[in-house]
Amino acid sequence: MCKDIQVPDTVKSILRKLTMSGFEAYAVGGCVRDSILGRVPHDWDICTSALPQEVESCFENRHIIETGLKHGTITLMVDRKPYEITTFRQDGNYTDHRHPDKVSFVQNLQEDLARRDFTVNAMAADASGRVIDYFGGLEDLDRGVIRCVGNPFERFQEDALRILRALRFASRYDFSIEEGTKAAIFSLKELLSEIANERINKELEGILMGNCYNILKEFHSVFSFLIPEVKRTVGFEQNNPYHYLDVWEHTALAVANAPKDRYVRLALLYHDLGKPECYFCDDKGIGHFYGHCAKSAEIAEQSMRTLRFDKKTIQIVVDLVENHDGRIVPEKRAVRRYLNCFGKEQLIRLLHVKDADQSAQTIQDQKSLMESIIPVIEEIEKEQSCFSMKDLAVNGRDLMKIGYKEGKEIGGCLNYLLDRTIDGTVENQKDALLDEARRYKRMLDSLKEIADRHNVAW
Repeated sequence: MCKDIQVPDTVKSILRKLTMSGFEAYAVGGCVRDSILGRVPHDWDICTSALPQEVESCFENRHIIETGLKHGTITLMVDRKPYEITTFRQDGNYTDHRHPDKVSFVQNLQEDLARRDFTVNAMAADASGRVIDYFGGLEDLDRGVIRCVGNPFERFQEDALRILRALRFASRYDFSIEEGTKAAIFSLKELLSEIANERINKELEGILMGNCYNILKEFHSVFSFLIPEVKRTVGFEQNNPYHYLDVWEHTALAVANAPKDRYVRLALLYHDLGKPECYFCDDKGIGHFYGHCAKSAEIAEQSMRTLRFDKKTIQIVVDLVENHDGRIVPEKRAVRRYLNCFGKEQLIRLLHVKDADQSAQTIQDQKSLMESIIPVIEEIEKEQSCFSMKDLAVNGRDLMKIGYKEGKEIGGCLNYLLDRTIDGTVENQKDALLDEARRYKRMLDSLKEIADRHNVAW
């Protein structure tokens, strides 16, 4: 495992400025971890023995933002990019299981690193790129292990969000979780009730966007605490020739097999949670799950509202869950209707959901839906076929010119014309559509006349 990293010139300059002023200074945390793994860090954080006011003195002619003076952090802006510089510190008690009640500044790097969550995040590097590792982070990176610094029970009681961070890091890097750390996660998972749901949903999403199969499968009790409906799916046998896994294992595999699209993976997390409630076993011993899409969509909506997902995400995910089991055929007329119903972007997400769902089943078609449907979509687009109201060659003003009244009458006719063009019954050309609109109006007028003659409400 590499023990030296490449430090960017800007970071080197900051570190050297602090050391030339008589202070210790190091790059620290995730930037060191990712550099060792050969990944490009998103941010470079710096820790130093300098107190916040001393840091400000070192960079008195630079743009400084006092982002967290209480906790010893200032942000130095260089070329419009932020660099957080934090004084070595120890944390006090965490009575809310999330934030330290107070911090105290120290002069020792090892004391500062000892307060951090996991060994792989508790490494530092000097300006030359030499890595400093007091807690075995290099070895854990080499072995692919997430392990708490010190006592894991203490680390998770200090900040319960670390439970989900451990799962996220394990998923992101495809690492395992060390046995003592794992035991503490299982024991203390209920502390997550102390964490804001907005923070939980971000970590949950991060877990799902990684190599998450083993994490979902092994830590099902944590996910059951966050989403209670998960619990019934664990070990729930489907007794169906299409399925060889229980509901939760099938869910975990489907999520892991899907593209790393947040909407698709969230939909797959929820797509079968309604199955246990909808289970029916026929006289041949075969299990069926009639209505499970609607039930799963209901669970998804309620759960995502509880976890404070934004409205757009909830709407997209619930729609995918509700429609994940419907049949989609690669025929042009049918695909135009799918495009009208879902729009291209959502239809492609739905195809991904269905393909991932099928990939975790016993019986799989030779060709994926993506392979079957995408060429048809491309052909429809090439032909500039009409599949939405905005694509129609006529509008409300055109219909008013031939006698339609503004309001429901126009809306009804436009929907009728769209339906005919999607079916291919009428070409999407203005003259053809207006001729069809005139025929439709004559039909409506005749029906109204009959209704009036018989004194029937229309």
